[in-house]
Formats: sequence, C-alpha cells, structure tokens
Amino acid sequence: MGMLLAFSRGVDWVNHKFGKVADWCILLSCAISAGNAFIRYGVNYSSNAWLEVQWYLFAAVVMLGASYTLFRNEHVRVDLVYGSLGERGRLWVDVFGLVVFLLPGMALLAWMTWPFALDSLVRNEGSPNAGGLLRWPVKMLLPLGFALLVLQGLSELIKRIALLRGPVQGVDVVTEYQRPEQ
Repeated sequence: MGMLLAFSRGVDWVNHKFGKVADWCILLSCAISAGNAFIRYGVNYSSNAWLEVQWYLFAAVVMLGASYTLFRNEHVRVDLVYGSLGERGRLWVDVFGLVVFLLPGMALLAWMTWPFALDSLVRNEGSPNAGGLLRWPVKMLLPLGFALLVLQGLSELIKRIALLRGPVQGVDVVTEYQRPEQ
C-alpha cells in the first residue's frame, strides 16, 4: 500500500499544480476580456484571436481544474444519502462512484478524444475565422484533462481504500459534506 500511496501523493501534487494553472487562466481570461472590450470600443479595433484566446483559456480552466476540484472534494454531487452517512459510509459511496462512474467514463472520454486532438495536431488545424488561432492546442486539452481526472480518480480510490483498511498517517481525504443552503 505504501507505493500506491506514494503514487497518490504524486498525482495530488501534479493536479495541484494544474489547478494553479487553471487559477491563473481565470485571471488572464478576465484581463484579456477587459482589454479586448476596451480596445474594441475605445480604439475601434477588433481581432478574432482575442475572442478565441478567451474561449481557449476557459477550456483550460475547465479541463485542467476539474481534477483539482475532485482532489478537493468540491465537485458537484447529488445528495440523496451521502449527507446522512457516517465517514465510513461516505468512503464506501465514494469508492463505488469512482469505480463505477468516474474512472470508466473519464477513461473512455480520454481514449475517444485522443484521435480527435491528434488529427488536429497532424493537420495543424487553425481557426476558420479571419485572424483566428490554431485549434490543436485547445483540442489537446481534452485528452489531457480527462487523463488527469482518471489519475486523480485513481488517487482518490487509493486513499479511500487505505482509510477503509484502517487509519493511515499522512492520508488526507475530505469526506465532510455540507448540504447546500437554499
């Protein structure tokens, strides 16, 4: 179990770094959006590249930030039973969800988006819009983001199984759940 937990810590570290990249992409996207609006309406100049880079940054936020969100246990969940269970019960629900839903789904999406992204790279696909950007970099975010989610799912599965086997020092898993206030 020690090697698996070391793998889990490595995956957590990698996804933490990608989460920080996603944070910076949000800031950069906001700055570009404000600058684009100023240039468009203040200087009367426009470029499709400025619009497309905002879309690309948004794609980076979603695809690179999803695995970090899973790491922090801040993903969207449907609470039918989870909130009323004890910690051990929540661990079992998480294990079930990871094995049955997350890992197969994300692995399939990573596998299915790879040829799509690779084809775009090989063709050096660009935007059909005048002054647009290359399309392959943003398409590469798809298999990368899904692969990061698979890795983080494996990391979360390892940590939960370790905790189900007994207390483990150095394993941090957030299982607390607060029902949303409406």
